[in-house]
Order: sequence, then C-alpha cells, then structure tokens
Amino acid sequence: MNTFSNIKELVSTLKREEKLLSEMFSKRKTLSYKYEDALELVDFDEGKIQYLLERSVLRKNDIFLEIDDIYLNFFEHILEVNEEINISYINENIQNIKENINYYLTEKKENRKYTYLKQIKNTIRKIGITVLRNVIDLRRNIDTIYKNEPNYKIKKKKLENLDNKRIAIDELQMQTRSLIENDEYTFFAKAVDEELKKIIIELKSKLIEVSHNLVEIQKQIIDYLNQIKYQSGFIEKLRKVKYLKDQFILRTESNIDHLLTQNNLVIFESNPRYPVKLSLDLLITDSDVFNSIKRISRKIKIKSSFKPDLADDISDNYLSTETEEQYLIDLEEIVNSFMGTSYDLFDFVLNYKYPKNLDFDEIVTIYCQIISQFEDKLNITNEFKFTNNIEVTIVFPR
Repeated sequence: MNTFSNIKELVSTLKREEKLLSEMFSKRKTLSYKYEDALELVDFDEGKIQYLLERSVLRKNDIFLEIDDIYLNFFEHILEVNEEINISYINENIQNIKENINYYLTEKKENRKYTYLKQIKNTIRKIGITVLRNVIDLRRNIDTIYKNEPNYKIKKKKLENLDNKRIAIDELQMQTRSLIENDEYTFFAKAVDEELKKIIIELKSKLIEVSHNLVEIQKQIIDYLNQIKYQSGFIEKLRKVKYLKDQFILRTESNIDHLLTQNNLVIFESNPRYPVKLSLDLLITDSDVFNSIKRISRKIKIKSSFKPDLADDISDNYLSTETEEQYLIDLEEIVNSFMGTSYDLFDFVLNYKYPKNLDFDEIVTIYCQIISQFEDKLNITNEFKFTNNIEVTIVFPR
C-alpha cells in the first residue's frame, strides 16, 4: 500500500479530486457509490481513481466505491457532522495529561520540560473542544432518534444508551475539573505560564457550558422516554381494541358500554339546535315582517309549481352557413423580400403589394411590428425622415 510522501501531496490530491470526494461524502448515508458513476466525475480517467485506491483514500467493494474510514472520520470531525460520541478519546486525553505532568515534574532540563508543557496545553485544548462537541452530537442524536426511529422498543433502547453516554460525559467533565483544581494542584502551581492560565480559563468556561447542557439533555431524555411510554401503551391498547372489534367481541369482552355511559364528554352529545322564533307581537304590528313572509310564501309556491317554458324551434336562418374572408399579413414574408433589396424599410412596406388595400395607418403599424419582431435582422440607423407628417427611422437590411 502506497502512502502520501508529504502534506503537499496529500492536500493537492484532495484538492484535485474535490468534486468526486464531495459528491461521495454527501451521499455517504443514502446510497453506495458505483464505480461507473465515479468515473464520470473524473472525466473517465481510471488512473485518478486507481491513484486514490492505492493510497487508501477510497475503498473498492465489488462495483462500489467508499471513502476510507480514516478520511471519512476526518471529514466528519472537521465539518462537525459526526454522529459517533467518542467518550474514550476524552479519557485518553485525561490520562495523557497526567502522564505528561509526571514527566514535567520529573524532568530537569528546561527545553524538555517545555516540550511536555506544550503537549499538556494542546491536550487541554482538545479536551475542551471534544467534550463540547460530544454534547452537541449527543443532543442532535437524541432529536434524530426520537423523530425518525419508527420502532418504539428500539427507540427506547437507543435513548437509554445515549443517556448512559450522557452520564459518562458528565463523569469525564467532573474528572477534568478535578484534575485541574485538585489532583494536579502542584503542577498548576509550579508551571507559571500565562498561555496555560488562559487555556485553563477557557476549559473551565466550556465545562460549565457542558454541565448546563447535560442538565437540559437529561430533562429532554426523560421527557422523550415518558412520551414513548405513553405512546407505546396507547398503541398497545388500540391494537387490542381493534382485535376485539375485528372478532366482534368488543362489547362482550370489554367494558366499553359502561365507559361510554359514564363518559360525559361533549363529543358524545348530539348537536343542539336553537331555532329562532319570531315574536307574535312583532308579526302583528310590523308590516315589513308581514311583507317578508308573503314574499317568501310566493317563492315557495313558485318553486313547487314552476314549469319551465319550452323554447321555440330554431329558425333555418340561423342554421345557414356563411363564409367570411379575412386577410392576414405575413410579416416574415415581407421581411424576407425586404432583405434582398437596398430600400429603406418604410419605403419598402409603403410600396409593398398587399393582398388587399391598406390605409396609411395600417402600413405604419406593419412597419412598427417588423422593427419590434425582427430587430436582429435589421440595421436601425440614427437617421430620420418625415413622411405624411410623421417622423420615421431609416432602417436598412443587415
């Protein structure tokens, strides 16, 4: 297996094949990427794909290609889209800090002590970033599982596992806090370094934020588990009721009749009606009300006794056929004839032989339509002339 000889070769390779890698990365969860599809993205140059396979950037599985796990994890970690919550990585960093602190306190040479101090500072930075990123991934995974997992039992198990990871992250952030404040007090007292102090302050700030987020995540998990318990119990009852109903034994094998008689919900009540009755005094004294009643009465009688009138026979005059002639001016034909001449467009359309006689206004209209529709075929100059008291642009064929 070949490897990249230096960073420049690695970066240039990723840059050169960014189109292929970007497409495969975006489709990493939806489909397996076929070799023939990858060829299209490298302009059918098999050498480019073979180069990536030899350096383990890609893996080939039959007719499919995959991004190698090392590069896939690298891309997901950098882009902060990874879903795996790596708790062991935090624990390893804590152990790494303890080991380097021990080396620092034992070492006598200042240059080597500085090397250990630099490693300690880098590891402390990693812990703060990793813990906070794990909390973000944990919250996102909880929402994704609750909203997208269709199986209630699997959903419950996954949420319980994520809750265990929450507890582990909480314990690790407490270990980190204890490491800084209590366990290695001698080191942090002796290692007088301004950059280290700033890093520790930033780490404490991140750990406080992590602690607050973990409390919210715990509440969220408890709420989701309670909803799952209620929904799964409701569905089980619903399935049992449906089974009894399908077997026609719902009334005999359950207390549904008793429950319905004891239930006084509004949904079980019949829809009430509130008829509006007019006052007798109003009917007697108000002439407008009486007139309205008579008008309604006449409409009711008309509806009941209405007979539609039959239409008379259609006159033969309406059935006779007549023809009407209409002349259409073919503008494209006029333009084609004009292109073979050296005349001005207005003079040409003015003297053109039309299928019928046109007045001057109609000819001006044709002139304007030709300019608007066939502008790309015409040479429209900046010169003008007057004809019949109107100013027109001088236009020649192009």
